[in-house]
Amino acid sequence: MKEHNQHKLSFNPYLEKLYQSDKPLIIYKVIDGYNIYTDFSKKILLNNKNINGFLKSFEKKKYKKETDLYLGFFGYEILCNLIGISIKNKKRLNFYKGIFYKPETIIKIRKDIKIISNIKNHKFNKQFNKTKILSPFKINIPYQKYKKIFDLFSKKIRQGETYQIKICTKYKNKSLINPINFFWKLMRVNSSPESFMIKDKDYSIVSCSPETLIDKKKNSIITKPIAGTLKKNSSINKLIALNYFKNNEKETKEHNMIVDMERSDLSKICKPGSVKIIKKKYVAEYKHLFHYVTSIGGMLNQKTQLIEIIKAMMPGGSVIGCPKIRTLELLNNQEKESRNIFTGSFGYIKFNQDMKFNIIIRSILNYRNKSEISAASGVVLDSTSKKEFNENYIKAKSLLELFK
Repeated sequence: MKEHNQHKLSFNPYLEKLYQSDKPLIIYKVIDGYNIYTDFSKKILLNNKNINGFLKSFEKKKYKKETDLYLGFFGYEILCNLIGISIKNKKRLNFYKGIFYKPETIIKIRKDIKIISNIKNHKFNKQFNKTKILSPFKINIPYQKYKKIFDLFSKKIRQGETYQIKICTKYKNKSLINPINFFWKLMRVNSSPESFMIKDKDYSIVSCSPETLIDKKKNSIITKPIAGTLKKNSSINKLIALNYFKNNEKETKEHNMIVDMERSDLSKICKPGSVKIIKKKYVAEYKHLFHYVTSIGGMLNQKTQLIEIIKAMMPGGSVIGCPKIRTLELLNNQEKESRNIFTGSFGYIKFNQDMKFNIIIRSILNYRNKSEISAASGVVLDSTSKKEFNENYIKAKSLLELFK
């Protein structure tokens, strides 16, 4: 929020022209501010056939300057396909399975604004898109339908087929949005550490995703699973939230299961004995809720390939459930709509193979004049259908408010 206010007070003619233009761009929240990426020289549309080649290509690249990277996202479906999970008979938007961009310009927004660019003459075609709400939001799974799926999954848990499973609900409307306005508005109220925005000619994504799935620097890798949600009110602070999570059997079970699964995922690609908990069971605070988080790290095996890291860690377990493969199969049998970007991953891969990816949750996808906001909460043995259904709404609330 502090970084946003600093940016808001700093008028920059280049940035204003960029915001008002038709140029595709990406805004990404970083530790001490925001990076904006634009002037994309390459745009790679991923599919099941070219994803291996795309990830393999980084082995031949050299990192010489800050623009030597690709940014973009893997959709849920392509990640499932990578680990042998097929997705059939879904209602689809026919949205992209994944897209990555090679930027030639980076604008760093800190206390000041710094532009790094390989482009000498910047040209802007003016185009301002005003937000238009064309229909009210509707939920794709009403409570009674949700309860039927919940009851089925509760039965599967009792039978031992899964231990935790995340049911996805969607809020959808017809709308045209100005994603840049939406993003900065969202940052004023809910500046999460993995927030991002993509604006392209035919779609946009606005996200306040809070969860880091992969943070790889050289041979070191860190993941920060989130499992546990508490709605905020005026009488609850971080210490009270921490005591709530520690003393709540359902939240503790859910958190421990996800942490164990993420440690297991890391162990597939890390040196034996190197996977450790860095920071255990702490609270992160957001506008409408508190989250329960643990940080886990490890040292990668020598010559671990990018494709091996992606397959081990994605889709992120904290928004799927566990065990991952059987839970994905159960979800894909019950969910009637494609998840598109939801529970996919957004981030970057540098030419030296360092990379950082989040889990795409708390996000608006706008495509073909339709917006969708997806949310999911965890079903475990002690869950109640009404509470989990309502939790999905709490998670989507800050995004729904942008449309008011």
